[in-house]
Amino acid sequence: MIRRRCMAVAAAVAAVAAMAGATPALAQKRTLVLSTYGLHHDLFKRIVYEPFGKLCNCEIVLETGNAADRLAKLDARKANPNVDVLQITDFLALDASQRGLLQPIDAKRLKNLDQIYDFGRDPLRNGEAVAYTVYSVGLVVRTDKASRDIQRWRDLWNPALKGRVMLANITSNQGLAQLFMADRAWGGFGGDMGTGFARLGELKSGVVTYYTQTAQMTALFAQDEAWVAPVGRFGWLNLKKTGKPLAWVVPAEGQVGMMNTMSIVKGTKNADLAHQLIDFWLSREVQEALANELADSPVNRSVKIKPEAADGLTWGKAQIDSLVFMKPEAVVRERAGWVTQWNRMIAGK
Repeated sequence: MIRRRCMAVAAAVAAVAAMAGATPALAQKRTLVLSTYGLHHDLFKRIVYEPFGKLCNCEIVLETGNAADRLAKLDARKANPNVDVLQITDFLALDASQRGLLQPIDAKRLKNLDQIYDFGRDPLRNGEAVAYTVYSVGLVVRTDKASRDIQRWRDLWNPALKGRVMLANITSNQGLAQLFMADRAWGGFGGDMGTGFARLGELKSGVVTYYTQTAQMTALFAQDEAWVAPVGRFGWLNLKKTGKPLAWVVPAEGQVGMMNTMSIVKGTKNADLAHQLIDFWLSREVQEALANELADSPVNRSVKIKPEAADGLTWGKAQIDSLVFMKPEAVVRERAGWVTQWNRMIAGK
């Protein structure tokens, strides 16, 4: 396993070296600053940061933190940016774009772009971002309770589930996803999500809680208090560890797809290295290594996933074909209003 992983990373390095068309050892050492989440640091260091650093004769420096804080810092340094590459959700990437913080990516410099799922190649539809991972939001259900019959998002409104439905708070991506799917499932037209809010309001008296953290959601399943909840795929393996009879359901109306993207910061002096890092990250070898370590679900269509890893990823034809995506421009435009409406209707504020 170790030998195969090293060979994969070495192949990725060689591919990027060929793309760069230069001998790294002859170049002056440079610094590339990546604004990212800071999760799985040791894993990313081994699979991405160190191999790429040796390739480009550069040092990758991380700026980590939650997405909102990192975006605020980027905006504050707009006149003199110290970040070169930004990793963030697609709708926050669009927010950054609208603030004038990003610059176009030269697609011709990304040799691996044609291996990426169509939805991830230009998620903002302005050439300023590319997806590097995707995850689904579906439904997890108890299979020994009335929830075993759930096949659709609309089934959450079954009276037999009253008092056993757990929903996500609007402040999380899972909360946005459930609002979007409630609106979609009941024939809404998006925008103000009026239909979705009205339907979720009907469930209020029978909701166990509106969870804000994955650990909280997992605990309520473990304590037999919840029978069904919308869940991000990244939380599925921990739920299985509860030992409860649970199943992942891909609802008939689809699962929401959530993307994290990479962008180049406007004004960077390292645009060449930024393109190389993005292309390296999109390579089959890197995407495959990260996926098999359960760090990120891949967007590269050519990866091969170990059977023991597949169940924890948004991967495979059934998962990918089920994905529906919120329009990032709608989220940027309407999210503040959705939060206000949620607080008024659901939280009673």
